[in-house]
Amino acid sequence: MNSDEQAIRELIDTWMEASKRGDTETVLSLMTDDVVFMVPGREPFGKDAFGSSSKAMQNVTIDGRATIVELKVLGDWAYLRNHIELTMTAPGREPQRRAGYTLTILRKQTDGRWLLARDANLVS
Repeated sequence: MNSDEQAIRELIDTWMEASKRGDTETVLSLMTDDVVFMVPGREPFGKDAFGSSSKAMQNVTIDGRATIVELKVLGDWAYLRNHIELTMTAPGREPQRRAGYTLTILRKQTDGRWLLARDANLVS
């Protein structure tokens, strides 16, 4: 595994751990300013909408894991397929379990960091 692949794996681990902690600021720092998210039943949205949605879920406990199924680095771009399993629990409610795949495109920044640039999420 080369250093770029390792850095991307660490980004995914950091994303998942920050999500578990409810650390929206860390998650936002792992994406480009022009990021685009695509999810079923909704128009594509960007970083501001992601942040607003995340902050609205501050009282929801999230636990989960992401398993990288495929990872390919192509210069300053990379893509990966993840299988994600999540359990989200809102106060006073039953846990909701979701699972599915994502297709994620990452872009290497001039400082060498990899950031999420596009994400198609099929978790349901």
